[in-house]
Amino acid sequence: MKVRDVTPQELSDRLWRFAARIAKVVDALPNTRVGPHVAGQIVRSGIAAAPNYEEARSGESRADFVHNVNVALKELVETRGWLKFIILTSLLPAKRVAVLVDECDQLCRILGKSIATAKAAKKPVPTEASEKRPPQ
Repeated sequence: MKVRDVTPQELSDRLWRFAARIAKVVDALPNTRVGPHVAGQIVRSGIAAAPNYEEARSGESRADFVHNVNVALKELVETRGWLKFIILTSLLPAKRVAVLVDECDQLCRILGKSIATAKAAKKPVPTEASEKRPPQ
């Protein structure tokens, strides 16, 4: 079964909703020695993906787009790590955080596919004439 493609606007909306949910997680973290540190880390990475994707959408070139989407992806990968840490250390109930880990995984896959598609689009499509020419 083929998964329906996500439009750029739908992806943007999902990233902003994810950022809002991360903000709620940050506010729910306990005020322990570890809690504020994790909160500071995850608030930066978890919220950064959305504005980086927005910047990518208004990129000046394909390379600019790829770069900014890659930054957004890296922020999500870091966020996924912090979410897993929150579960491992029982800072918040695993059930509450697991749904965010799943959404983060999905967003990572979508952004990864977007990067691959953008990179592949700049490669020239071989034509019959170019395939028949001997290598130089």
